[in-house]
Amino acid sequence: MLPPKAAKKPVAAGKSRSSANKAAKNPLFEKTSKSFGIGQDIQPQRDLTRFVKWPEYVRLQRQRVILHQRLKVPPALAQFSNTLDKNTATNLFKLLNKYRPESKQEKKARLDALAKDVADGKKADPKADGKKPLFVKYGLNHCVALIEAKKASLVVLADDVDPIELVVAIPALCRKMGIPWVIVKGGKSRLGALVHKKTAAIAVIQDVRSEDQRELANLVSAAKANYVDKYEDARRHWGGAKRGGKSTEKLRKRAKAAGTTVQAISQS
Repeated sequence: MLPPKAAKKPVAAGKSRSSANKAAKNPLFEKTSKSFGIGQDIQPQRDLTRFVKWPEYVRLQRQRVILHQRLKVPPALAQFSNTLDKNTATNLFKLLNKYRPESKQEKKARLDALAKDVADGKKADPKADGKKPLFVKYGLNHCVALIEAKKASLVVLADDVDPIELVVAIPALCRKMGIPWVIVKGGKSRLGALVHKKTAAIAVIQDVRSEDQRELANLVSAAKANYVDKYEDARRHWGGAKRGGKSTEKLRKRAKAAGTTVQAISQS
């Protein structure tokens, strides 16, 4: 036997059931619904990245970055991703800024003053006065010649040289000659600003003054610990081979179903 139905509550006279269910509205606040039609309210902000037609050079840049992450990178190229840490790089550029090469204006002023002294008779021979100035050496051919002659104290390489083949053999050359080297992040433009150029692939510290010997020794020890001593491991370490988000998630689900790890599936 079915249970009896519950009796419905009576509705007051003059009021419909729908109006009785609605809450009382406050007349002081009017409802203003937004209309996103043409000429109406401003459209809300949406992420339109996937719908934007980017310029070709932007697409190529992004595709190159993704390819560098996906493809396996040989050890000779992968070692350039091992850049110097921020604190050590800051100390390095503090030292390098003390030995910046003179600009064209500074060189012109120095030569004008020297010519004036020679004309006044204060100096007989302009080349016979003073010691050789200590500057940071730059230029690929010049720096390679200093490395081969074992005259370099510390070699600074940029990590973003293009084409990378220009400097890919320099770490091996430095190790063969027993010269420490470091690789700095974003170094091409930083080294270029250091030597009054747009870009520079390499810079070499040859000699420093006596008050900077200790600072140079600290940088050399850091370079030996991070690069020279770990060079054999870097020669066997491949880079890249990073999967994308979809592939990683697919492997994770597959590993979860199989009861193994993602690394085991990816290696297989």
